Amino acid sequence: MRRTGRRAGALLAAGLLLAACGGGGDPATAPAPTGSTAPTASRSAPPTTPSSQPPAPLRAGERFVTLAMPGRTYTPAPPAGAQDVYRCFLLDPALRAPAFVTGAEVLPGASGAVHHAILFQVGPDQVAAAQRADAKDRGTGWTCFGGTGLPAGENPVSALDSAPWLAAWAPGGGESVYGAGTGRRLEAGSRIVLQVHYNLRAGEGPDDTSVRLRLAPGSARLEPLQTMLLVAPVELPCAPGETGRLCNRQAAVLDLMNRFGEQAGRTVAGLQLLCGGNLLSPRAGRTQSCDRRVHEPLVVRAIAGHMHLLGRSIKVELNPGKPGARTLLDRKVWDFDNQRATPLPTPATVNPGDVLRVTCTHDPRLRTMLPELAKEPPRYVTWGEGTADEMCLGVVVYTRP
Repeated sequence: MRRTGRRAGALLAAGLLLAACGGGGDPATAPAPTGSTAPTASRSAPPTTPSSQPPAPLRAGERFVTLAMPGRTYTPAPPAGAQDVYRCFLLDPALRAPAFVTGAEVLPGASGAVHHAILFQVGPDQVAAAQRADAKDRGTGWTCFGGTGLPAGENPVSALDSAPWLAAWAPGGGESVYGAGTGRRLEAGSRIVLQVHYNLRAGEGPDDTSVRLRLAPGSARLEPLQTMLLVAPVELPCAPGETGRLCNRQAAVLDLMNRFGEQAGRTVAGLQLLCGGNLLSPRAGRTQSCDRRVHEPLVVRAIAGHMHLLGRSIKVELNPGKPGARTLLDRKVWDFDNQRATPLPTPATVNPGDVLRVTCTHDPRLRTMLPELAKEPPRYVTWGEGTADEMCLGVVVYTRP
């Protein structure tokens, strides 16, 4: 990873432990998408009903564990003027011995309102912190824009290289079954955080989202999976002809911070530092990219991309412009309703010194084409947690050689 220094590390610590919005399904072995479609109105309110497909048969040594939301239900209550709620729920798989998560399925409850969900592993050393966060907030769970809000350790920037993700659900998602011989290891006493993003533009009411895990014994001879997050800034001006107060970047960032807290502004600034941009005068435009230099060898098994409704295309490349360059992901037409990850037919070996680049293109004109965004005022769009904000995220699932 490019050296960012203490200043960048402090900014990223607050906001760039992105847990971002989720890549659909778990990237480890989710099937490749069956096709792409041009942006249509159907993207504005994707259905969020549990998968109608039965789970795949259990493999040797596996078992299912279903975890219900604490309190059984939660009714989203956004701050005044807001329509996006991020809530974290602490789940206990009751592990008395180490285990591997070899698959997962998020079963969203409230139709329409559940925009996405992410599962994070919480090691035994962080359980007390999670319990304090839960107890501090009224009601079931706690508010958690961005990541879980749990301590990131001495070097929070490194969490981008090894994120504590277990699985995620977004439109097009279903059960995620990791590839044979792989899994995500959980130590005895570990917990799981279920983070749900509720988009109240699309629905309201109590939610009873649950999680079904596929577990194998910790003694199984499985290769541990890890997740790397590739991030790039979003600096998207208003479309030609659009006017309004929020078309000013400073006003838009202040509005973002009013909706999601100061850490949202630190994320926007941290992305510029991480990706070699200019804090005072960032390069604006529809297409943005960012390079990540790798310092330890890894083998990429699968890859996913994530943007919101203004996304047009996303690409992830290995060593672009150099001999042997390889494109790992190329969604030329971004389809919000199909965020399933793509397993690589041939895993990609990444050596120290290699570069991974994520590139995203967004289009502000889509704001007027989608019912969900049609009532939103024109704005300069940056990285943000809301449905009307944007992201540029590559999710890389890998093992160590």
